[in-house]
Amino acid sequence: MIRSLTALYDRAAALLERAATPVLTTLARFLFAAVLLGYYWNSALTKLGSGVVGFLMPADGAYIQIFPRTVEAANYDFSQLGAFHWAVVTAGMWAEFLLPLAITLGLFTRAAALGMIGFISLQSWVDLYGHGGIGQPEIVGAWFDRVPNGMVLDQRAFWVFLLIILVFRGGGPLSADRALRSATWARRAVPQPARG
Repeated sequence: MIRSLTALYDRAAALLERAATPVLTTLARFLFAAVLLGYYWNSALTKLGSGVVGFLMPADGAYIQIFPRTVEAANYDFSQLGAFHWAVVTAGMWAEFLLPLAITLGLFTRAAALGMIGFISLQSWVDLYGHGGIGQPEIVGAWFDRVPNGMVLDQRAFWVFLLIILVFRGGGPLSADRALRSATWARRAVPQPARG
């Protein structure tokens, strides 16, 4: 009886194992899009400058969001900020548009998810040290405290975990990565005419 139950359990576990990657990758990308795509795009829109070249000339608020102490030290005189500040703010704005889009589409998923983990890490550092969240327990949060609503240690830990699944497992069966890989294999499989 025990052997039969163990064999049944092992067969069920093997089925789940085979389904794990396609289910987890598709679900991770869906949840990322459902929860974080709008969040990051909205954040990026607040950084966008005005006019046609707004994607190259971030709004003043973008500098305040990313370099709050530097802007304050410059008495909000944005002309005192240099090329480094412009490059970081512009790259951050583009990252907020492009990385979530790539993850949602499943395009270069592993690289995009890894980039997003880096972005969330920097975002958290700015929230804690740039905006003074390090002194606010409700912002920092704490593990093993039975209160799961801390912004950094609680919520963002789940965001990063979701992205780690994509780093290790890729975009899954319903992804642009899979379509590109299939197209590449199809081209390789087509016999090439002899050159004469």
